[in-house]
Amino acid sequence: MDPLISRRALNRATLDRQHLLRRTGSTVIEVVERLGGLQAQTPHTWYTGLWNRVEDFEPADAADLLLSRELVRIALQRGTIHLVTARDCLAIRPLLQPAIGRMTRSTFGKRLEGVDLDELTAAGRELLEERPMTFAELGAKLAERWPSNDPHALGQGVRWLVPLVQVPPRGLWGRSGPVAHTSAESWLGFEAPPMTPAELVLRYLAAFGPASVMDVQTWSGLTRLGEVVESLDLVRFRDESGLIMYDLPDAARPGEDTPAPVRLMYDFDNLFLSHADRSRVIDDTGRAAIQGFVGTNVVPRVILVDGFTAGDWTVARAKGTSTLTVHQWTQIAVLDEVEAEARRLLEFLAPGDEHEISISDKPSKPGH
Repeated sequence: MDPLISRRALNRATLDRQHLLRRTGSTVIEVVERLGGLQAQTPHTWYTGLWNRVEDFEPADAADLLLSRELVRIALQRGTIHLVTARDCLAIRPLLQPAIGRMTRSTFGKRLEGVDLDELTAAGRELLEERPMTFAELGAKLAERWPSNDPHALGQGVRWLVPLVQVPPRGLWGRSGPVAHTSAESWLGFEAPPMTPAELVLRYLAAFGPASVMDVQTWSGLTRLGEVVESLDLVRFRDESGLIMYDLPDAARPGEDTPAPVRLMYDFDNLFLSHADRSRVIDDTGRAAIQGFVGTNVVPRVILVDGFTAGDWTVARAKGTSTLTVHQWTQIAVLDEVEAEARRLLEFLAPGDEHEISISDKPSKPGH
């Protein structure tokens, strides 16, 4: 029988691979590649994800890489915008193309009826490589050619058919700009061989393992990966529910009593989005609290205490003072550690402000 791996052991292994047990001295490029990218549909909150993981991280450490085109933001896993290296952008996107296509056809298929997809690909690529455009601008231009089709659907069709990166200044720290796109190939100016499903599974396990087949499918948006996983040279465990967990043979798996420091996570951190069973980091109290945010258009920025969800945090700024409020989902025994980490985070987020810490016993969901 496969050996048992406890929920706490899964927690510590995942936190270790996510650089959340200790910050790393590795470069931003190395960390982003190791993690398989950071979910980054918001322009700036993912900077906190890097701050949580990289020693002495400064916003310019990532912003400069966006400007130099060594990092890009592009729709990848689950069809969401991810921050990835240029090489991973070109290698991963072709593999995920069917999943992105499936989602696009489900939402926009009927509104693209009568459109030759090859022609749409060519027309969209030509327009966006002439100059970056927002989807509104792109849709309006495409509607001149397909006037009977919905302009928004036409733009989303190009998003499916052509790998598109969001170009700066969008995504640069402290700056704003239109959500403008161009093709990854023209932006990066080089080619890379596509990643195989097996390579993607191995990359996933290096960042999120040990994990089940359903976990890697949840993260990637791909299906039918069971045969791929079984074909690899992996070790196997069973979790507390009896589910098979796969892992790299030489991967570190720290003991379940390994200390886990307080971390104030950003709203779309892949730590919470990359497993079918999220109980390795979200306990029962956390699950109930997160459910309370459904329908509010609020995504909580979760606080980890001893590796598990214990609350969320918000920041408000007024008259030169930034106040970080800690919302406890359960009574936190190490509030002094949470406050200390919160002050460090405020130094990163608002270095020129006065800083205050507030403690609340209610989650940040509006009305609660």
